[in-house]
Amino acid sequence: MNLSLSGGASVLFTGDNFARLMSGLWTSASIAGLALLVGIPLGVLIGALRILRNPALRAILRVYLEFFRIIPTLVILFLAYYILPRELGVQVDGTTVAVVAFGLWVSAEISDIVRGALISVPDHQVDAGKALGMGGLQLLWFVRIPQSIGMMIPATINLATRVIKTTSLLLLISVIDVVTVGQQIMEANRTAHPDAAFWVYGFIFLLYFLVCWPLSMAAKALERRAKERNHE
Repeated sequence: MNLSLSGGASVLFTGDNFARLMSGLWTSASIAGLALLVGIPLGVLIGALRILRNPALRAILRVYLEFFRIIPTLVILFLAYYILPRELGVQVDGTTVAVVAFGLWVSAEISDIVRGALISVPDHQVDAGKALGMGGLQLLWFVRIPQSIGMMIPATINLATRVIKTTSLLLLISVIDVVTVGQQIMEANRTAHPDAAFWVYGFIFLLYFLVCWPLSMAAKALERRAKERNHE
């Protein structure tokens, strides 16, 4: 793609730079998507287990949640990519590490979203289910989940935007994402176009915005709809 642009802006469309940036964006989005596919089902399961009246199980799952909340994602990526494979004598590619690390982080965050939504179901609805002879799993499937899923979806969408933005850390584990490609383009044009960094980072910001903004708007719309239903 060749466009008549002056200064650093021209580097975006020089040679195959634009195609490389789009490929890098696809890498970032696909890793985020796979992490969500891994993390959401696991997080729903963990969240459901966290409402059980088993102190030992709840304590273990709470530690799991706090581990991924307290430890920075950057540290988790470094542990999973540089340290653990060396200690275990195995080789794992950066994409697999990223999907697993982000997937476990997503599962921890989703578990708290699910738990909070499930316990927010009014007690009288749970008691009505018990009066009909429902067991624990039936109460979960027919009472708690249908009543709480409206609260889970907006929070899950917001988490998805966080995951997409956090993929900017992938360059630190040798994954060729959109930020990595941007840095390569800037390095190659540093002398000829000193202002290339401004245009490249500005374009990357625009790409992240275009991916995340619709998701954010969808989450807000669902939240408003849920509030309107509650007021009816």
